[in-house]
Amino acid sequence: MVTLGELREECGVFGVIGHRDAALLTYYALYALQHRGQESAGIASVRRDWIEARRGMGLVSEVFDDEILGELESDTAIGHVRYSTSGESLLVNAQPIVVRFKHGSLALAHNGNLINAHLLKERLEGEGSIFQTTSDTEVIAHLIARQPWSDLEEAVLAALKEIRGAYGLVIMTKDRLFAARDPHGIRPLVLGRLNGTFVVASETCALETIGAEFVREIEPGELLVIPKEGEVYSLQIDKGEREAFCVFEYIYFARPDSDFRNRNVHLVRKNLGRFLAEDYPVIADVVTGVPDSSISAASGYAEEAKIPYQMGLIKNRYLGRTFIQPTQRLRERGVRLKLNPIKQVVWGKRVVLVDDSIVRGTTAKHIVQLLRLAGAKEVHLRISSPPYRFPCYYGIDTSQASELVAVGRSVEEIREMIGADSLEFLSVKRMVEACGFSYDSFCTACFTGDYPVSLEKRVSLPNDF
Repeated sequence: MVTLGELREECGVFGVIGHRDAALLTYYALYALQHRGQESAGIASVRRDWIEARRGMGLVSEVFDDEILGELESDTAIGHVRYSTSGESLLVNAQPIVVRFKHGSLALAHNGNLINAHLLKERLEGEGSIFQTTSDTEVIAHLIARQPWSDLEEAVLAALKEIRGAYGLVIMTKDRLFAARDPHGIRPLVLGRLNGTFVVASETCALETIGAEFVREIEPGELLVIPKEGEVYSLQIDKGEREAFCVFEYIYFARPDSDFRNRNVHLVRKNLGRFLAEDYPVIADVVTGVPDSSISAASGYAEEAKIPYQMGLIKNRYLGRTFIQPTQRLRERGVRLKLNPIKQVVWGKRVVLVDDSIVRGTTAKHIVQLLRLAGAKEVHLRISSPPYRFPCYYGIDTSQASELVAVGRSVEEIREMIGADSLEFLSVKRMVEACGFSYDSFCTACFTGDYPVSLEKRVSLPNDF
């Protein structure tokens, strides 16, 4: 059995229809989305009248080679990169998921988390469904398969009306591609065009990588239908009370060269750093950032504070991201292997260390120690987001409040635990201002406890899914 926390995943999805090099394009796009998950990768493609899938554990480069890509050669394909959250690192949970039912075959790739997955699974099992994985993505597949509608489009739409939570979802059949985004738009999904064909992806960086033109974002609550032949059209799943895009996409998850809502991620992060310098200045000799997601914020801080920016930390680029490692022990080991200070940059210096967030505190504490061992005279930690005080139930690996260092601790207590000379966080108000949108357009639940999708039924969730 699997605990609820094991279902949470921040992943990357991609789909293309009508292009002769669909599998190869998907392979390149998954490379661009690799930062969203390093545990497993998969590609499914349409081969005549059936769907062929290849999935494996590890990085995209470790799962696929020329021979496997040749076996997937097709004009329609979808792909997925995934990370697990509580040790459920099994091939059976790798995506895309492929199912065969009365309408034929379909493949699904999903980014996000369904907060009512256990209730739906319980009902479906009572109706005779047999589950092969511990992923909530399979719940969506079963819902589609059990719809009474004779038309697949109606079946997909009806199934999506039953699920609650956050999702960026791509579904593939032999002649259609479906792209769906949750009613609040918590998780991202974008549409692109390449030589007259359409592609969908979690981030615009994947479009850039394959040379596709950005068309628009999939709207919150939209089900976009892309036939292999014919016009693209959209259906309305549902409409949330408000848009609630995950602000953590800007802060941490997305690649700096991606754009959301016509805002470049790198430039938003620079704004976060500038606002941080305005609100919490400090006398220092050098500013440095934690590679890679904090470099933009650190450069913004340095420019605003008029303190030289230096590359004080070097990242081992052959390791994955520590925040999304599945266990605390692996996270701690990953930090030790991942970063090394440049002694000649920090020796005898008063250092401003800029990081994007403090979630569990493992990375921050270790980096402060590294800088002190490298001879830093002072280490002043500046965080370009507010204290992370509430669990995320929409797709980030922080499902337990007990894991969060800011829960039950003041900023001063966190500073003492981490060992910095000073510690300051950007406020919620300033964070939202830096992003350039109103508070009501974001999901800030991890900072404020303001959950856009009701968690009323979540209190009755069982320990096992």
